[in-house]
Amino acid sequence: MRAVGVLLIAIMLGFGCSKRDALVLGQTPNGDTRTINSVKAVGPGTAVVLNGTMIEKCPVAGCWFRLRDETGIIKVDTRSAGFVVAKVPVNSKLVVSGKLVTDGDDVAIEALGIRY
Repeated sequence: MRAVGVLLIAIMLGFGCSKRDALVLGQTPNGDTRTINSVKAVGPGTAVVLNGTMIEKCPVAGCWFRLRDETGIIKVDTRSAGFVVAKVPVNSKLVVSGKLVTDGDDVAIEALGIRY
């Protein structure tokens, strides 16, 4: 009886400690990742892949978020990609693919997909 209990606990710990698969919204991001600072120097319409942390998101619908890496912060718009990040926790590590767009005087990303 004791052996069954130990086995059951071992199985539960094994499942509880296993790494979950990455989740993808939109298209799967593929390609070499760049830094936020480096993509701000290229022109609008350029396809980019970024890696960073979501530090803020739209509080109403999750249609945009701000991504931070070691070089800066950039706004990422998800509306045109057909997904929202309402259920993605703030401070999640993300890989984002999209194209560079201008947002007033700032540069932003029009997302195609994210992986977290």
